[in-house]
Amino acid sequence: MTHTATTAGLDPATLTDLLRVAGSPGFDRLTEQLRRTGGCSQPIHLTGATKTIDRATGTLLHHYSTDTEPGGRLRIACGNRRATRCPACAWTYAGDTYHLIRAGLTGDPDKGTPTTIRDHPRVFATLTAPSFGPVHNRPGNRTCRCGIRHPEDAPELGTPLDPETYDYAGAVLWNNHASDLWRYFTIYLRREIAKRAGLTQKAAREQSKVSFGKVAEYQKRGAVHFHAVIRFDGPEGPDTPPPAWATLDLLDDAIRAAAARVEVAVPAVPEAGV
Repeated sequence: MTHTATTAGLDPATLTDLLRVAGSPGFDRLTEQLRRTGGCSQPIHLTGATKTIDRATGTLLHHYSTDTEPGGRLRIACGNRRATRCPACAWTYAGDTYHLIRAGLTGDPDKGTPTTIRDHPRVFATLTAPSFGPVHNRPGNRTCRCGIRHPEDAPELGTPLDPETYDYAGAVLWNNHASDLWRYFTIYLRREIAKRAGLTQKAAREQSKVSFGKVAEYQKRGAVHFHAVIRFDGPEGPDTPPPAWATLDLLDDAIRAAAARVEVAVPAVPEAGV
């Protein structure tokens, strides 16, 4: 006779645990928690309690404790952006990012961006890290430099062709200072815009606003790069039109010039060989 667990593709111990959980008093609440995580593969388990107290009267307005939750824990989604860590949360993040970028390009009144921004000069820019050394890749599905045509899921994709000469220190420093690189880019961009418009930075700010929407993601080689919507708006934001001098060509040229200028000085660490 075939065991029920075997038929279901489970071992008997796992099936026993599933039946125990399904028959427990808190099963409905547990399924609600799991549903709210969106299928997160590694939800965060919270324990503790909160109290909301009226500061003026000292009256307890609300009290919550995880003691009443199944297993004494509240489960929430991990929110990890990497599909290798949590496919469900990464998918949710990708969807949110798509709608954010779309709203910045075409407008979305539900997200506070009028459709009139379609007439504003805007650029979808990708800011990528420099080379730290050649890596295994799939150039247009062609043969890699190593002489092999790698499949999409090849584990060596993104790894150095020559680990002995690859600039690991540079790659680590790039990722560590990526936020500073972006911050300096936005500073230099405003300067380059004012320069090309023949205005002071103050005058340029009074006449226009540069709006950004960006996301950061890892390439196969592990380096962070940015995708950004960069848009000219009027001085009051997306609801106002940009001035006549704020053209697409000016914005494109300023972006390229600002990206070329950005650098972050990092103190040398002789002990580490950098």
